[in-house]
Amino acid sequence: MSTKRWIAVFALTILGALLFMSWLIPAQSGFWYQVDAGVFFYFNHLLGESVAFRYLVAFTNLRPFDAVAFLFMLGIFYQYYRRQNRAGKRWMVCIGLTMLVTAVIAKQFDMAMDFSRPSPTKFFSLQGVSVLRVSELTGWPAKDWSSTSFPGDHGMMLMIFSFFMLRYFGRKAFFWSALVVVVFSLPRIMAGAHWLTDVVVGAGSISCVVLSWMLLTPASDRVIAWFNRHLPKKILG
Repeated sequence: MSTKRWIAVFALTILGALLFMSWLIPAQSGFWYQVDAGVFFYFNHLLGESVAFRYLVAFTNLRPFDAVAFLFMLGIFYQYYRRQNRAGKRWMVCIGLTMLVTAVIAKQFDMAMDFSRPSPTKFFSLQGVSVLRVSELTGWPAKDWSSTSFPGDHGMMLMIFSFFMLRYFGRKAFFWSALVVVVFSLPRIMAGAHWLTDVVVGAGSISCVVLSWMLLTPASDRVIAWFNRHLPKKILG
């Protein structure tokens, strides 16, 4: 592996660590807290003003809607999958499995952090601040409350998908995948089930570390090759 690649890996690892530390010190009074609070109250105010926005947020925070993000990712993946020959399709199945392995590794970082940070709706309610909850406003069982919102698991999985698409299929694939990250991370933030930094800092810092070591080193290629060797030959062999 080239020196440039190693420099990029260590630079992104340090960036991820610094991003996390910038949020941690201080956690509830510094720059990130001001950004978080500003974003939350902007959307919370809109919930009370716009009926259309209220129901849009409620709909996109229903549990079944999570499957829509998966379908969009599957659709993007399939656009590249269908163009492959038999060997290429097997290779793409192996890429998909490697994404799952990466997600499991990223989840270990999440568990190691062991933060019990309440979502903004819960945090400000406990502070005695009057906030709106979209589930109460609409009567729909929308997710707008969480006892442990950091880091954003949903955003982290979407980021893993996006950067794998960049690594193996180029910028166009990354553009559409990144659009999915933004569109499907926003609903939780707009409802107050996640802070902005749950995604930007939490998911972002973990992704910087894990994905730099996975995608900029030979690691992902080796995992893909391992799956290719060990998967039953009848799976597109």
